[in-house]
Amino acid sequence: MPSQKIETGHQDVIHDVAMDYYGKRLATASSDHSIKIVGVSNTTSQPLATLTGHQGPVWQVVWAHPKFGSFLASCSYDGHVIIWKEGNPNEWTQAHVFDDHKSSVNSIAWAPHELGLCLACGSSDGNISVFTARPDGGWDTSRIDQAHPVGVTSVSWAPSTAPGALVGSGLLDPVQKLCSGGCDNTVKVWKLYNGSWKMDCFPALQMHTDWVRDVAWAPNLGLPKSTIASASQDGKVIIWTVVKEGDQWEGKVLNDFKTPVWRVSWSLTGNILAVADGNNNVTLWKEAVDGEWQQVFPC
Repeated sequence: MPSQKIETGHQDVIHDVAMDYYGKRLATASSDHSIKIVGVSNTTSQPLATLTGHQGPVWQVVWAHPKFGSFLASCSYDGHVIIWKEGNPNEWTQAHVFDDHKSSVNSIAWAPHELGLCLACGSSDGNISVFTARPDGGWDTSRIDQAHPVGVTSVSWAPSTAPGALVGSGLLDPVQKLCSGGCDNTVKVWKLYNGSWKMDCFPALQMHTDWVRDVAWAPNLGLPKSTIASASQDGKVIIWTVVKEGDQWEGKVLNDFKTPVWRVSWSLTGNILAVADGNNNVTLWKEAVDGEWQQVFPC
């Protein structure tokens, strides 16, 4: 489909864009303190709603899985995380505001839907919080205190099926794991044991020489290994893999982009990685049969 320019109506820098499950609506987050919802089709776009409530730049927006209804979460420099709920079409209200963090909340991610309506948040205060919706409408909170003491930049959930497991076999409890990146130049993996989060990689994953800007755990679709991509201020993207529980993670440099790398994002099948870098380039990468990573777009 041809590219099209979408006017959002924001008055300042846009930090994040998220497409809903059906690919019909975009949510955008901006330094103008607002979130915009835009309807998109193959040829046109139309503004649907403006959400205001944050008192600072909004860094990220994420759509929840539609099985829970129409929910959107946002995080901001103001330290707040807001859960937005759509009642009537394009009428959004603040369903919940979390103010647990003492400084900027930089990254949020909904868990795989098999784990319920569950949101992880990483903050400059060094902590990660996980909010889980209860049937009575309240929220339970668990925390990873001082996950990265100098600041958490990014969080990403592991797939809920263990590597190598048959998808939908129903025999295994869903996996509750996430990874995080921080201003300490490291990537860490966390697992929920008996209701509390513990680090699941020893030592922390250390190959970057500057802030980790983004982490993304790849969908595994029954593949025999777990894969995480990390992007850093140092210009490198590193692919981390582990074959089985308890083994050491292995890191491999995908590429040195010679400019800060801001975001990494996997395709739904987990075999193509999109990379956004500081030169305003987006490139797509794929692992070849020999295990080397090759750029597939632009060719």
